[in-house]
Amino acid sequence: MLNIQRIVCNMFQENCYIVSDDTKECVIIDCGAFYEEEKKEITNYIRDNQLIPKHLLCTHAHIDHNFGNYAICKEFGLKPEVCINDKILMHKLKEQAYTFIGLTYNEEIPEVEKYLKEADTISFGTHCFSILQTPGHTPGSVLFYCKDESIAFSGDTLFRMSIGRTDFEFGSYNEIINSLKKIASSLPAETIILPGHGDKTTLKDEITYNPYFK
Repeated sequence: MLNIQRIVCNMFQENCYIVSDDTKECVIIDCGAFYEEEKKEITNYIRDNQLIPKHLLCTHAHIDHNFGNYAICKEFGLKPEVCINDKILMHKLKEQAYTFIGLTYNEEIPEVEKYLKEADTISFGTHCFSILQTPGHTPGSVLFYCKDESIAFSGDTLFRMSIGRTDFEFGSYNEIINSLKKIASSLPAETIILPGHGDKTTLKDEITYNPYFK
């Protein structure tokens, strides 16, 4: 069984997830920790529960989902793993901070550990995630799916009754709509969706009520 801790981070209220199982191995998804208290909350949760971090995963390469990468790298030696199609954006994180909120961001940006593709799997403990490439919000947006638990981490592709913005650099409305169709055809309706912002939902509810699925 997966244990999932959500920690809401930074001025964008971004969801960072720490996902572990009975082996104590864990992955950190979208570490957006910007403020020191957020970084401490994440590292303290990991240490207090005696977890063993194995992967630092990114659903996409926007700065609000990556503010805390250096803190994780410094504490646990992990570097981010992100889809190859967001390589350009990973090199523009500091520029994004200034463009989005006028912030001169001086913290070190760790090098990417691995550029992911859809054929890859992420293993930790007794669980694994498959990867579904879901471009639109960014070219390299992905969804991490755990079949055994019927849980998906959707980043900023799919929110509860909404979708991610497509007016940022390299965004595409047509691609994100196609990605929704791909999600609907690839995952079971009972899948629990844990998004990059806001509350969880289910794929069934989104297909039924989310206007972007129409």
